[in-house]
Parts: sequence; C-alpha cells; structure tokens
Amino acid sequence: MKIYCRIYQGVMKVGLYCLPWKMPKVIEGSGSIKRLPVWIKEEGFQKVFIVTDKTLIGLHLLDTMIDTLDEENVKYIIFDDVEPNPTDINIEAGVMLYKQNDCEAMIAFGGGSPMDCAKAIGARIARPKKSIAQLQGLFKVLKRIPIIFAVPTTAGTGSETTIASVITDTKTHHKASINDISLMPKYAVLDPELTLELPPHITSTTGMDALCHAVEAYTNHTYNSKVEKELCKKAVKLIYDNLYKVYLDGSDVQGRQNLQRAAFYAGRAFTRGSVGYVHAIGHALGGLYGTPHGLVMSILLPFVMRQYGETVHKRLAELCDVCGIEVKEQTDKAKAEAFITWIEDLKIKMNIPKYPPVLKEEDIDQIVEWATREGNPLYPTPVTWNKSDFKEFILSLK
Repeated sequence: MKIYCRIYQGVMKVGLYCLPWKMPKVIEGSGSIKRLPVWIKEEGFQKVFIVTDKTLIGLHLLDTMIDTLDEENVKYIIFDDVEPNPTDINIEAGVMLYKQNDCEAMIAFGGGSPMDCAKAIGARIARPKKSIAQLQGLFKVLKRIPIIFAVPTTAGTGSETTIASVITDTKTHHKASINDISLMPKYAVLDPELTLELPPHITSTTGMDALCHAVEAYTNHTYNSKVEKELCKKAVKLIYDNLYKVYLDGSDVQGRQNLQRAAFYAGRAFTRGSVGYVHAIGHALGGLYGTPHGLVMSILLPFVMRQYGETVHKRLAELCDVCGIEVKEQTDKAKAEAFITWIEDLKIKMNIPKYPPVLKEEDIDQIVEWATREGNPLYPTPVTWNKSDFKEFILSLK
C-alpha cells in the first residue's frame, strides 16, 4: 500500500507542475463588498445567481451587497436552499433555477457550504450529462464553468481560493469532493465587516479549520512548492496571533481581516499541497452525522498529528518557531509537542469538545472504508495508514 501510494503521489507531483496555478483577484478591507458590482459589470454580466443560505438571509448580511447591485442595475436571482453540508439535491435545484433564469455568473456568499454548492452547480452546468457522483474525484470537469465571485462570511474554509467542492450524497450520506482547476473562483471579496456578527463558537471552529488546512498541507510530503510552504507559515502565524483574540472580542475588525487572510492563504496552500487524514476521517463523520466541518476538524487535528509521531516532528517544530512558542528543550520533538499542546489548550479555551459528539460503534467500518478511500492514494500524508490503522485510530476517539 505505501509503495503504491508514494508512486501515485510522485506521478501526481509531476502532473501538478503542469497546471496553471493562480489565485483569485482579491479586494479586501472594510466595506469592500460595495465594490463587487464594479467587477461584475467589468466582466460584462447583467444577471448573476447568488448562492447563499437562509441563515445569512435572516441575518441581513446580504443587504449591503443587494443594495449596491440594485444601484448598479445588476439583476440577480437568489438561491438560498444550501444546507450546512450541501447535497446533490441542493445542486440539482440550483442548476435548474440558474438555467430557468438565464443567469450569466455566480456570487457564492457565505461559508464553505454556499461556495462548495456554487462550484458544484457550475460543474453540473459545464457537464450536464454527468451526475455529481460521476464528477467527484480528480479533474473530471475539465471545462470552463460560470465565473464565480466568492464572498466569504467566515474565516475558515478558504473555499474562495480552492479547486474543491465537497458534496454529500443524499442516499448514502457519503461526503466526497469534486476537484478540478476550473472550480477556483475568479474573484474574492475579503470584507471583515461581513464576519463581525459571527458568534464565538463559529469564529473558533472556522478558524481552527483554516489552521487544519495550513498544518496538514505543511506536514504533507511531495506536492508543495516553496509558495505553499510560505503560505502555510503565514496562515499559522496569523491564526496564532489573532484567533483567540477575536474569539474573545468579535468586534476586532483588524483581527477579523487577519483571519480572513489566513484562511485565504491556507486555502491556496492546501489546494496544491493537499490535506490529510484529518479531512479523510472528518468528511466521513460529517457526512454520516451532519457534524459541522470546522468542528470536526478542530477535534481531530491534534489527535492525528500525535498519531503521525516523529514523522512530523521537524515540520511541526518549524511551525512552533514561526509562532514564537517558547520551549525549554530545543529539539524537534519538544517543539512539536509544544505546538500540538498549544492547539489542545486553544480548544479548551474556546470550549471546543475533546472528542467527536457522535461516533457510533456500528458505523466504524463504514467510516474506515470512506476515510481509506478518500485518503489513499491521493493525500501525500507523512505516514500511510491502512484500514486497520484507521480503525485503531477511530476507536481511540471513543
């Protein structure tokens, strides 16, 4: 298994050098959402499809954007039936509404769920003869999708700069990703004012999700270039300096902006550097139980890093140095332990549970199956786990 995985990953690394890696065009700062209609009109679009959820509508977070669209005479259709873990049914409903109204582009407004939903809608529009299940995997779209303007209202997923769209199958509850370079949004609006109303528990778990992206990408092997490594370091440092501070004081606009930037950096880093077994297991748990993605990432991250053992000591030690965490013993092992301990302590201070809230004995074999299928051979993790390794780890979480 290990040899096969490493060969696969070596081939993938060569292939990744051939892809046109880019980042979305960004506008950031307080009130930057008001500049979005200018971008839309510059692209020549007259009618856009807004993908969001009912919670954000109820909080009136879209009001400023809607007002500016009206002022600039940009027409829009709102699709707000996105679930916390978007499903194939959500996607099909969105595709139908987009086509019925002759929309020309999309605004993905919200957290990772609306963005994943918008990307999958785009994939289905580009590939009308393929189902979501047929599009899940690597590079199965390979056609231009409608342009996406991404407006994150959390600082976590980094979906505004990734090529992934994670969708849950309604019948099986299997959660899997569509991964294609065409899914990356063309524009991203990082407006910290849109995150000011986030409650502390959402601030904490979305911030930990961004941390997970950066840590997993940095500790992985093979795919990273120097760009991804530097982005990981920047993201981790920004989260170390700002997450708990913003958790305590949600009105800290600069802190909110820094966390948005961290999520953006981490998202771009794992887009090429990949994630690891935290996500492989977390997607299975999220699909089965509906556990929010950021929460399950927060819970699993320190456990997986400890399980990797000495294979990640050097890289975690480097992240420890980036954060400036004081360590008495200047060894990689001691620094790695200090970094993991910081994560564990941060979880406690932000009232994040230690273990998954739901983990049923009868589901463990299914979780192992899905996690193994997602993680191997794609994720270039520092250690390759087989099914028995996954099962042993998952049992330790009960």
